[in-house]
Amino acid sequence: MMDKSHALTSLRPGAQWILRGDNDLEWLSEDIVQPTEEELQEEIKRLQAEYDSKEYKRKRKPEYPAIEDQLDLLYHEGIEGWKKIIKDVKDKYPKPEAPSE
Repeated sequence: MMDKSHALTSLRPGAQWILRGDNDLEWLSEDIVQPTEEELQEEIKRLQAEYDSKEYKRKRKPEYPAIEDQLDLLYHEGIEGWKKIIKDVKDKYPKPEAPSE
């Protein structure tokens, strides 16, 4: 779950700040403009949407065989055997379609 600390880091890399709880922000970087609450909320939404859109990748990763096993599979089963194993995981966790604009 994305929060203000993620948004602050994304919007103002290198800025120094202290966040106590979710609403008590102490801005320490005098040379960097502090983002508004609206900017922070929009960035939280954007970061969460980006994170959510990659859920399929996080689900696929532990189900792919280790690289060593994939190389062994390529050697013994050829590219078609390797493709089948990979395709089974990709089919189980399909990449979502990009939203049309």
